[in-house]
Amino acid sequence: MATLFSRIAAGEIPSHRIAGNDEFFAFLDIHPIAEGHTLVIPRKEVDYLFDLDDDVLGRMMAFAKTVARALEQAIPCKRIGLTVIGLEVPHAHIHLVPIRKESDLFFGNPKLNVTPEELAQTAAKIRKSVISG
Repeated sequence: MATLFSRIAAGEIPSHRIAGNDEFFAFLDIHPIAEGHTLVIPRKEVDYLFDLDDDVLGRMMAFAKTVARALEQAIPCKRIGLTVIGLEVPHAHIHLVPIRKESDLFFGNPKLNVTPEELAQTAAKIRKSVISG
């Protein structure tokens, strides 16, 4: 059975898409810890990020870098924090989170209360930066 993230990447479950290609997909987290909190996944179902082949992992990081640059342009922040937790969904993924200070990357912080409309506006702003950046 396909994972939740595979179903999102396939368009079976709606998402706020940021970018995608044949190998990878980036979309907004619907329970973000910061505005612009984005998940980057491989389309291939692999449970643990470090079980990906080295060449795929390298390309995934390059894809994540492109998304991170767009986030930097679209969302006011000092840096884009990156974390790999991977316990929530059995599908390898990277969290990209715009941060101003280290504690912004703490997943124990309260989640933002955002509407689908706000997520759609944020996604559109980031996508514009992916295209123009």
